[in-house]
Amino acid sequence: MKGKNSRQNKILFLIENNDISTQEELCALLKKEGFEATQATVSRDIRELSLTKIPSEKTGQKYARLVSSRGIMEEKYPRVLRDGFVSIDKAQSILVLKTVAGMAMAVAAAIDAMNLREVVGCIAGDDTVMIAVRDAASADELMDKITGVTGIQ
Repeated sequence: MKGKNSRQNKILFLIENNDISTQEELCALLKKEGFEATQATVSRDIRELSLTKIPSEKTGQKYARLVSSRGIMEEKYPRVLRDGFVSIDKAQSILVLKTVAGMAMAVAAAIDAMNLREVVGCIAGDDTVMIAVRDAASADELMDKITGVTGIQ
């Protein structure tokens, strides 16, 4: 029986070399590679490995690993924000950012990883990110930063 570390290393290899957009696809590929893993196990692995979905030309979206702001994908965060962004609105010190369907988690992870001083935290659904901001003035500053990065007003 192959262990957790071996399975997680195989998952990283698989997502780097394939456009995998669902847990079911990932389970099937793992099985082909000799790993028996339930969807619940794969779901835990996805969380532990800090995987998120990013845009993919082939499948619409795919799993990728987002690491800390000092990590290998630091330059990718603005691109993820641009690719997923649809619109942004403000409600006092909360920003509501609309994304392409299925992209909210990736956009929220990108915003968190960018370590913007105005951001207290993000909550993501399927196509909406709620960004808690320190105060109303910071909300305006952050809104300007985000629209500046995306190029959309």
